[in-house]
Amino acid sequence: MTHYNNSAQTTLGNKVSCDGIGLHSGAQINMVIYPAAANTGIVFKRLDIPVEQAVVPAQFDAVCETRLGTTLRNRHGVTVSTVEHLMAAFWGIGIDNAVVELDGPEVPIMDGSSEPFVFMLECARVIKLAAPRQILRVLKSVEVKDGESVARVEPNVDGDEGCAIGIEIQFNSPVIDRQASFYDFRETTFKQSLSRARTFGFEHEVVALRKMGLALGGSLENAIVVGKDGVLNEEGLRYNDEFVRHKALDCVGDLYLAGYRIDARFSFLRPGHAINNKLLRALFADASAFEIVQPGKVTEPVFPVVHAAVPVYA
Repeated sequence: MTHYNNSAQTTLGNKVSCDGIGLHSGAQINMVIYPAAANTGIVFKRLDIPVEQAVVPAQFDAVCETRLGTTLRNRHGVTVSTVEHLMAAFWGIGIDNAVVELDGPEVPIMDGSSEPFVFMLECARVIKLAAPRQILRVLKSVEVKDGESVARVEPNVDGDEGCAIGIEIQFNSPVIDRQASFYDFRETTFKQSLSRARTFGFEHEVVALRKMGLALGGSLENAIVVGKDGVLNEEGLRYNDEFVRHKALDCVGDLYLAGYRIDARFSFLRPGHAINNKLLRALFADASAFEIVQPGKVTEPVFPVVHAAVPVYA
């Protein structure tokens, strides 16, 4: 069992880089991830924006758009979109602090999963910092609804620590239909269970999305495309239940925008980026619903710090 409260903050041992297509913009994006000092958190920096406006915090209250991905915006109106797969990889590998430089408005989609990002971060190595990791411990249940979607977080019981996610999805498609699963990250790892699950979309929606300026970079190389009778990808699925696994991956990435690892149990019915963010906002709106803890110490409930500047990094 993983005891998050007993660990130090982490960052990368070295910088690491990649380039790829933006799923929605269709633009070629270069991305470099740098180590960062303790208490930096995860921050994005746009190289194509004046430096005084370029930093975008990876925080739940910076989310400005949740249609077909999670988009962050800073107080200058500068955005970074499709952050959820990278955020999930940071969570899964255990990275607390990093600076992500981009020369465009979007995180590269890569193959539509978190696996390429997990590989990059593992190559860079994870190193411990001389500062304790703070954990958000949920003290009482919080539930939100949005149409047919429901998201709930509740405390762990019997002194357990860590995170578990129960999830159910349902689509009006015989290829997907209803899928449900449960992931206890005290017994399994993100890399084993979720990292390879790819994003997906429906063949009949492609034309409409592109008319709206979305999915301009989407292809069978970076998404599962679902037709009437099956998936169009020649290689098929990576898991029999890849659809629900990817939805769980998205939940992990969106939840890490809390700015902390969360010690709790989650359940999601028909989740999406909108209700994932709505759950975090509801949790943080109730100061009695959580506490921030670190080894040997319990502090008063506080909101995550939105970093106004990026520390010096090599």
